[in-house]
Amino acid sequence: MALRRTTKSKLYRYIVYAVLIAIVVWAAISTDWAKIGPLFFNPEIAAKMFPGIITTALVNTLWFTAVAFIAGLLLGIILALLKLSSIGPFRWIATAWIELFRGLPAILTIFGVAFILPIALGISGRDLGGPVVLGLIGLILVASAYMAETIRAGIQAVPKGQTEAARSLGMSPMKTTFWIIVPQGFRIIIPPLTNEFVLLLKDTSLLFVAGTFIWSKELTNFARDAATQNTNATPLIMAAVLYLIVTIPLTRFSAWLERRMAKQR
Repeated sequence: MALRRTTKSKLYRYIVYAVLIAIVVWAAISTDWAKIGPLFFNPEIAAKMFPGIITTALVNTLWFTAVAFIAGLLLGIILALLKLSSIGPFRWIATAWIELFRGLPAILTIFGVAFILPIALGISGRDLGGPVVLGLIGLILVASAYMAETIRAGIQAVPKGQTEAARSLGMSPMKTTFWIIVPQGFRIIIPPLTNEFVLLLKDTSLLFVAGTFIWSKELTNFARDAATQNTNATPLIMAAVLYLIVTIPLTRFSAWLERRMAKQR
């Protein structure tokens, strides 16, 4: 007797669940927790990480992310408008910028800004703000390139009728862009911008390339140094947990925004 489509779907789902549960049980049973526990989940070493891992590492990570995101967003808006400009040189400059910093790995961009730029300008890196500022500038350049493309796509997704309606009311092209088109474009790109914030949060771990001070360590650098000092991986596990505590709510918020905006459309 042939099974109904819904019955087949339920049966397939139960089989997948059973396989996944079996894999988890097998992994839990076969893992040597007696060896893994002291190396990765040592409570004594974990206790020594507080409060520094919160008050210094996590706070620095969030601060660096916020600065890079805001500055990258402002620069990204300018680049997106330049790329959509009817003036050829503006489009060429924006395209070259976006392709360059999207094509280079972020770690190489940060390295270049921190070390090559001061040599090229013939001045000390300290005169440009030191390693923290230079590292952030490199991260901002990368963020601006990615956000510029996201913003451009959002602006182009706004119906052309909005521009025509604004112009028919006597609004200038600049007012139409900044008061009508850009705000509507941002409503479309809020979810991908949230994802960009999450990516930037993780990319702050690359700032160690520019050099850091004790007070400027972010989560990964802080945990790596602690793991080296204690010859134990517990600090890295703690950093991973803190990353997840921050990123999971953000990704869920982004998914909720996407569903809500899909319903509105």
